[in-house]
Amino acid sequence: MASLQNKTVVVVGGSSGIGFAVALAALQSLASAVIIASSNQARVSEAVERLKSHKLPGEVRGEVLDAKDSEAVKVFADGLGTVDHIVWTSGDVPGGSTGQPAFPFSNVESVEQGQAVFSVRFWGPFILAKHAKFHPGGSMTLTAGLAGLRPRPGSPLASSVTTALDGLTRGLAVDLAPVRVNLINPGIIDTEILDKLMGDKKETVVKVFIDKTILKRSGEPSEIAEAYLFLMK
Repeated sequence: MASLQNKTVVVVGGSSGIGFAVALAALQSLASAVIIASSNQARVSEAVERLKSHKLPGEVRGEVLDAKDSEAVKVFADGLGTVDHIVWTSGDVPGGSTGQPAFPFSNVESVEQGQAVFSVRFWGPFILAKHAKFHPGGSMTLTAGLAGLRPRPGSPLASSVTTALDGLTRGLAVDLAPVRVNLINPGIIDTEILDKLMGDKKETVVKVFIDKTILKRSGEPSEIAEAYLFLMK
């Protein structure tokens, strides 16, 4: 299998959760440069220091990116230059009370509210794909989730954005070829976003989910990071 040695890897959403695990795994796989991007300067700076603390040979850089701002995404893409692999794990968590669907059906009263759900998760990678430049053998890997495959009651918007990403991936794979474009649908992974979504109900809600799985446990970010590594390689 191909190596990540001498490759530049960009992880949008790389300051925490799955994205951070992918960034670390890329460094462990000898990527020459890893660039992480997220919307919060403090979290980006902290994540860069955490990655550097592993004392791996690759260069680490952090960028602040408001993925809701299409112009900012274009500027970010231009500033990257030519890269090898882009991973998009970024996704905001608007609406809903803890323990409830992230984008509750009952709270949406307008097209504008509904469209906001797509800003980061769909339109962000769409704009980045349009303006990014890749070396030969490059790839782009997007991230959806379980909601599109096994929707919960009250979550048609969450289901919609994740299944829309499947269509986006298939379309980009044609338009960006020979750059490879893939989509990962994680199950329930124990990351910081679960704390935001569920608050003090996290343990109870997660137990309901994992009781329905074969392994009877949630996944770890380092485990799912292996899937992203496979697709990059």
